[in-house]
Amino acid sequence: MSGSAYDGPVLPDSPAALIELMNEAAAKLTEVSFASMSSEEVLAAAETNERMRARVEAATTTLLIEVNDQFAFHGAGFQTVQKYMATGLRLGAPEASARTKLMFATGEFLAIGGGRLPARNPATAQALRDGAINRAHVRDITEVLDKIPAAVDAETVTAAEKHLVDAARTLSPEGVKKVGARILGHLDPDGELTDDADRKRTRGFTLAPQDARLMSKVRGSLTPALRAKLDVILTAWAAPGMNNPDDPESPHGAADQAGLDEDVLTAARERDTRTTAQRNHDALTAMADFVLGHGALGRPDRIPAELVITVTDQELAAEAGVALTATGAHIPVKDLVEVAAHATPHLAVFKGHTHEVLYLGRGKRFASKAQRLAMFARDRGCSGPECDVPFSRTEAHHVVRWENGGRTDIDNLGGACGRHNRAEGSAAGKWTTTILDDGRDAGRVAWRPYGSTRRWQVNPIHHVGQEPEFLPHGPPRGSGSAVEALLATILDAA
Repeated sequence: MSGSAYDGPVLPDSPAALIELMNEAAAKLTEVSFASMSSEEVLAAAETNERMRARVEAATTTLLIEVNDQFAFHGAGFQTVQKYMATGLRLGAPEASARTKLMFATGEFLAIGGGRLPARNPATAQALRDGAINRAHVRDITEVLDKIPAAVDAETVTAAEKHLVDAARTLSPEGVKKVGARILGHLDPDGELTDDADRKRTRGFTLAPQDARLMSKVRGSLTPALRAKLDVILTAWAAPGMNNPDDPESPHGAADQAGLDEDVLTAARERDTRTTAQRNHDALTAMADFVLGHGALGRPDRIPAELVITVTDQELAAEAGVALTATGAHIPVKDLVEVAAHATPHLAVFKGHTHEVLYLGRGKRFASKAQRLAMFARDRGCSGPECDVPFSRTEAHHVVRWENGGRTDIDNLGGACGRHNRAEGSAAGKWTTTILDDGRDAGRVAWRPYGSTRRWQVNPIHHVGQEPEFLPHGPPRGSGSAVEALLATILDAA
C-alpha cells in the first residue's frame, strides 16, 4: 500500500502516548525496506521525512521548555536544563548548546504572571512547527536578526524576519545567509546605524580547542579600540627581525625600545623569512613571556597567575608524551624541557600507583599554594562529572564542608569549578562528594546526585592518556642530558 493511500491511525491526545507511538513507529521504520517503493514514492517519502524531523524539533523544544519550567532537571541531579541535555541525555555540549539556542529563538516560555510569552522569533517558530524549515534555517535566520543594528525599528525587524522565513521555505540555509547579507546591507548600507551598543554586543575572542597537532584556531570580533591597540603593539613587536624564535640573534621586545642596536636589528631583518602571520604569532608569544615574567597577573600565590605544568616522571625521562598546563592546554614534553629550564620545580608524591597524595595539611579554610599544586597534580582540572574546566579556573572544594568540621587537608580537598562547587549540597538537584579510598582511583574526588545510590563517578576527561599502559617507555637518557639535570633539580628541591 502506498503512503498516499494510507489514512493513518487515530492518534492519542496524551503527549507521553504520542512520543511512545513515534518511538515504536521509528523502530518499525528501521526494520522495513524502501526497495519496493518507486522513485516518485522515495522522493515523496524523503520530503515527508524532513517535514517530520522539523516538527519533531519544534515538539522537542516545547518538551525541553517544560523540563526547564518545572525544574525537572533537578531530579536528575543537574542545575540547568542545558547541562541535563549535555550530560543527562548524553547529547554533548555542542548539541545541547544548539538545542538551547533553538529554544530561545522559537520557544514560548512561562511568564512570571502565568501564561506563555510569545516566541522571540514568532514567524520562524511557526515555520518550524509547519515542518517548512529546519534547525539550520532557524540558526541562520537568528544570526541575521541578531546583526540588525539596535537603531532599526521593531516593524522593520519583523518585516526582515518574515522575508527571511519566506526565503527559507524554498532555499537552503546557505541561501538564507545570502538573503540575510542583502537585508543587512539594505538596512545599514554605510554602517551609520551601528553604534557602540551593537559593537559591545557582538565583541568576542575565543580560543578553539586544541586539535590533534595541539594547535588552536582563534576566532573573534574585536572592537575598534582593541583593534587600534593591537595594531600599535604588533607594529612594534611583530616587526621583521624581532622576536624570531628561529634566530638566536634576534632582538626581543619592541622594535622601538630604547637602546636597541639598529645594526643588530637590520641583520636580523635580513635573515627573517617568516610570514606576517608567523611574525604576529611570535610577537604574541614574546608578549606572553613578558607579562608572565614581570608578575603582571596578580598575586603570586594563585595558580592562575603562573605557568604551571604537570608531567609524569616516565614522560619526562623519555622526552615523550604530552604535559598538561593548569589552564588546560597541552604541550609536548620535548617543548616542556626548554620551558622548565626557567621554572621553579615542585615534586608531588602519590601513594603507590594511585591518585592519593601522601599528605598535605593546613589549619586554615583556604588552601595554600602547595596544596593547590598538589591538587593540580592529582585532579588536573575540575573533578565534576564530565567537566572540562581547566585547573586554573577551579576552587578548592571541601568534601566535608569547612562549616561542618571539614579540614583544609589534601585528603579532604578537590578541584571544582565554581558551578560544581555550588552544585554540592543536601537538596534535590544537588550533588554529594567523597574521596575514594581504594581501587585505581583512590585519592580522587567522586560525585553522585544527592540521595542517589548509584556508583560514585570520577571525571576521566583530564586523565586521558595517564594510564600506565599509555605512558611512554623510551630508553633511559644519559646522565648528562637536560632531562636528567631537571629531574635531579626536582629531587634535590624535594
